[in-house]
Amino acid sequence: MSVFVASARELHELLGMPTDEATVNITRRPLGRLVRQGFLTQPGRGRYQKRT
Repeated sequence: MSVFVASARELHELLGMPTDEATVNITRRPLGRLVRQGFLTQPGRGRYQKRT
């Protein structure tokens, strides 16, 4: 089973969204919330993955 690990910037690139710093910073807040709620883990600084 492979686990997808990505940064907020990589997620923007994969989804075809703008990758400027301001836009990527907006995405980081909900990713942090998902980590706190237990839906994601943060295996490294700025990296996010689905909780297994």
